[in-house]
Amino acid sequence: METQERTEENASGGRRRRRTRIATVVLAGVLAGGLAVGGALVLLPSDRPAAPPPAAGAAAARDAVAKGMPAAPPELSALIGNREAHLRKHPRDAAAWAVLGTAYVEQGRRSADPAHYPKADRALHASLRVRARGNAEALDGLAALANARRDFRAARKWAEAALKADGERWTTYPLLIEAYTGLGDLKAAQRNLDRLKKLRSGPAVQARAAAVYWDLGWREDAAAKLADAVAGAGSAAERAAWLERAGHLAWERGDREAALRHFQEALRTDPDQRAAQAGQGRALAALGRTSEALTAYRAALDKRPAPEYALELGELYESLGLGQAARVQYDLLRERVRAAAAGGADEELLLGRFEADHGDAESAVRRLRAEWRRHPSAAVADALGWALHRAGEHEEARKFAVRVTEREKGIGVRSALYSYHRGMIERALGHEGPARRHLQEALRLNPWFSPLHAPRARAALRALGEPPVEPLPRGVRAPE
Repeated sequence: METQERTEENASGGRRRRRTRIATVVLAGVLAGGLAVGGALVLLPSDRPAAPPPAAGAAAARDAVAKGMPAAPPELSALIGNREAHLRKHPRDAAAWAVLGTAYVEQGRRSADPAHYPKADRALHASLRVRARGNAEALDGLAALANARRDFRAARKWAEAALKADGERWTTYPLLIEAYTGLGDLKAAQRNLDRLKKLRSGPAVQARAAAVYWDLGWREDAAAKLADAVAGAGSAAERAAWLERAGHLAWERGDREAALRHFQEALRTDPDQRAAQAGQGRALAALGRTSEALTAYRAALDKRPAPEYALELGELYESLGLGQAARVQYDLLRERVRAAAAGGADEELLLGRFEADHGDAESAVRRLRAEWRRHPSAAVADALGWALHRAGEHEEARKFAVRVTEREKGIGVRSALYSYHRGMIERALGHEGPARRHLQEALRLNPWFSPLHAPRARAALRALGEPPVEPLPRGVRAPE
């Protein structure tokens, strides 16, 4: 017992020392290279009114941003305008800079416009320039910004520094969990979820728990937690966000009708919930309501031109034989990926997936190998394995496919797309039994997982045919 206590004490001390080192490095970098507050002030927009009247929505958005919860775009705009005007008069207000920077991050997420991210970076570093020590609000904002840019190592660093500044700050833990998930460390994500649940309960925690549970394969628990989050949501934007996630989980289960209901309810609750609108397009396409699906996708892209929506719509067009329309969407995808890079965001995973199926598979392999070194998550492992297969490297491809689909061999995530990829790789290797099993699993998990690939899975199964009838052991008779 004493040995166990000493081990736990040593582990706890190691964590404290690690956080101290992280905080020292982070703060030294801020003090050495952060922008001067005056420089940040120059970069504030000058076309807003000098002193806009306080907006009721600004207070609601500030509360949501402080808790890391979704905020409606009009309220976010009101908050940003309010903080910008305040900072012109009070440039030494570290808290206001932190709020402004975090609001820019949320605005970038909601609009899929990475141009907001450099502004967020400047504001958050201005906050740290004013108050370097104990500024957990700005450190949280930088962790959120890094997650939004898919720089999960930086997100982990900033979140650890925030916990050093304030170990009881519950809003840091969801950011740390997201970072660990992006790094493929589900055990660390689960540990931090346990710590979060000791500090806080409520819809935001339930929604984060649902995401972790889903990755761990606890599908029913994930759905139950999201239902609780929807029921307890405190604002329309928050409720719509949890409804959209519930729709996504229903889609992953292959329940297209339930997915559509969740997405439609999310849109009724918050018409600016564009992720739900794209999800609506996905579900409508699976139900054969193609014209409505195209309309939903176009509306989502018009207001939130996210590259993943362009890929989905392009593949839907391609499945309908509309090659020119698909190419328009693929061109939009490339344009949005370039814009993301200009804003400091990493879209190499999406670009690698796109190139593997619609472009240069060898280029996809190069991109995804580099992404795997940075962020060894399940999504990257699957994409790299598929790119290797498309480039003709089937043996190495299978290693990644096994890693992503079997928990005993690595990560182990249940996904129709991942099972399909593994089945097709095994088919290319001549492993007919495993190929048949994994293609069947893909269609059992979600028969409509992709308008392009689900039909290909069915065609591959037909080509494989029925499994051969094995002869009975000697002395065993077939039942009559």
